Amino acid sequence: MVLLLATLTGLAVYGIFHGVRLYRAEAELPGDLAVALEVGATRTTAVGSGVDRLGMRWAPSVLRLMGPRRVDALRRRLDMAGNPGGLTVDRYAARRAVYGTLGVAAALAMLLRGQPVVAAVVLAYGLTWTDVLLRLAIRRRRDDIERTLPDFLDVLAVVVSAGLGFRQALERVAERYSGPWADELRITLRQMDMGVSRRDAFDQLRERNASEQVSMFVTALQQGEELGAPIVETLIQIANDMRRTDAQNARRAAAKAVPKTTLVVTLVMLPATMILIALSFYYGSGVDLTELLGGRP
Repeated sequence: MVLLLATLTGLAVYGIFHGVRLYRAEAELPGDLAVALEVGATRTTAVGSGVDRLGMRWAPSVLRLMGPRRVDALRRRLDMAGNPGGLTVDRYAARRAVYGTLGVAAALAMLLRGQPVVAAVVLAYGLTWTDVLLRLAIRRRRDDIERTLPDFLDVLAVVVSAGLGFRQALERVAERYSGPWADELRITLRQMDMGVSRRDAFDQLRERNASEQVSMFVTALQQGEELGAPIVETLIQIANDMRRTDAQNARRAAAKAVPKTTLVVTLVMLPATMILIALSFYYGSGVDLTELLGGRP
């Protein structure tokens, strides 16, 4: 066991020194990776940029290990997250390489100190931290879009009822909004300017967002267009349906919170209260339990 740990430690140290040597070498990066290294550099932190530069040399190896199918799924998740901090596929792979290497090295150090539990936690942290941040970004972006969408549809219905066409009204309202939903609309409008049909552009909008309300909006809009329904009534109906869905989700979340609250009260507050009551009776009665139990006074 000791020989195995020593061998793994030696390999880790060799890998670190070899990585530093490669980092300091004057090797040129491929053109696409060099561009990916600079994309979003102004939107990320100094630490994130340094991690990207350190791990970009191993990004192709990480992508090859992931395989084409997982890389395609990663691209979709990055689209759903809105490429937070300028995160691209190559920058993601670079961070996976750096955090994974640091996690393995820290786990080996913890194993040498005889702390296997801490080693497992550190290793899991290093291997999954980038995915955890991406998952949180997707959830935050989805919540922002679903919170903005009903009010946006109300304003859009008012602008359309004032006499503007749907395309012009969409551009006018999108200019007044900021945030992820406005960004998605600008992307959709730019695609339509480049010759993509409105149906295909909104289909891609639905694919970029893992949101039930966005899917509801696109489906209802396309069905209303096929059936010839008035666009204003369609927008108002979609907004009302979304608000009812939000209310149902809120009630469902509240119903799920009740058992959790009961569990916390049962496991934490109730035992503490019983201990407090027992200690109060003990100190208030003046009875010496050692004498009752046959011990020394």
